[in-house]
Amino acid sequence: MADTPQFTEFQGIPLDPRTDYYRIFDDVDGADLEWWKKARDFCEFARPSINEAWEKAEYNIPGAEEAARRGLIRDGIDIEGEPEMSIRAKRLIGFEISRLDASTATALGVQAGLAMQSINLLGSEEQKKKYLKPMSLMEIRGAFALTEPDHGSDSIALETSAVRDGDEWVINGEKKWIGHGSVGHITVVYARMEDGNVGAFIVDQDQEGYDAETITGKAALRGIPQAHIKLNNVRVSDDRRLPGCRSFRDTAQVLMATRIGVAWSAFGLAVDCYEKALKYASERVQFGRPLIKNQIIQQRLSDMLMDVTSLALYCKRLLELEEAGTLTEQQAALAKVHGTRAARRVAANARDMFGGVGILLENDVMRHMADVETLHTYEGTDTMQSLIVGKSITGVGAFTS
Repeated sequence: MADTPQFTEFQGIPLDPRTDYYRIFDDVDGADLEWWKKARDFCEFARPSINEAWEKAEYNIPGAEEAARRGLIRDGIDIEGEPEMSIRAKRLIGFEISRLDASTATALGVQAGLAMQSINLLGSEEQKKKYLKPMSLMEIRGAFALTEPDHGSDSIALETSAVRDGDEWVINGEKKWIGHGSVGHITVVYARMEDGNVGAFIVDQDQEGYDAETITGKAALRGIPQAHIKLNNVRVSDDRRLPGCRSFRDTAQVLMATRIGVAWSAFGLAVDCYEKALKYASERVQFGRPLIKNQIIQQRLSDMLMDVTSLALYCKRLLELEEAGTLTEQQAALAKVHGTRAARRVAANARDMFGGVGILLENDVMRHMADVETLHTYEGTDTMQSLIVGKSITGVGAFTS
């Protein structure tokens, strides 16, 4: 089969031109390019253990600690003594690690994008100094506890309470789907205070009254443990309250940034599925010729490229708006819902193109296909993001009937 097209691994950065069809990321250079390379180097280091950890539902803590040693757990937060990480760099890092594995990307996102950013955006200078650097090194693993068993999409209605008692706060309630909530050191717990507003509190996971159970039976994001947490008269001193959190609007600062991150993660998963499918179709011979000589395969690859390219354009424009400081919650919502829908289509096409072997973890696409279902739901479901956008274009809120 001398005329069989050969897929050559593209080791350079920016992306393979068959992926970045409009050369959208050709302008990445300087320190941002170096951060991207660091992320790719980490992914090559971590790749051999990914599928085994996912299959066994094990959290690869040493892998996360290696990412920390390479300076990747930052989410762009300024850390004393560490090199600057731009908004562009942090988004490219998130994209590249998601391209490897959504569980790993989620773990690092929980640590840096949720727990660390809660402290960075809402904490005191003393809290930032105490926690941020050790957390960037994974010496302190952190969780972000907002979602509750009965309040996911309507998290603004949270029932967990924080009652002032002298110089302490007494916290009661439950949280669910909390990454790092059972395998970490601290949890940033969001609770409703007596005045009805929302507060955030740094809770040690080993203190009395904090009971966390790892959720089992997951068919997606199996490489990161998520917890069901029960808080029974958990006492924290007032210096553990994040002073910048006074309402749910303050919490929304953290959530908007992570929704942008989900769009970039969806882009990463879609790229890997597309590239794996292109490589497989180039090498797989059926009925005496490679799959890519079939019209339907070329059409499917073109369809996948359309979605990948739309994701790239969305993410690049999001980046420009984020860098300019003008990005809105509604724009982030549109990107999140579009990104996960597009990634679902790409993953489904890739899995189908692999035929029977598409369900094998060794080919990665089945893992991505399962994991994108979680991306589609967390940080705001497809429906909630659509309603956020819908309200912005109609002027009418339709969140309740």
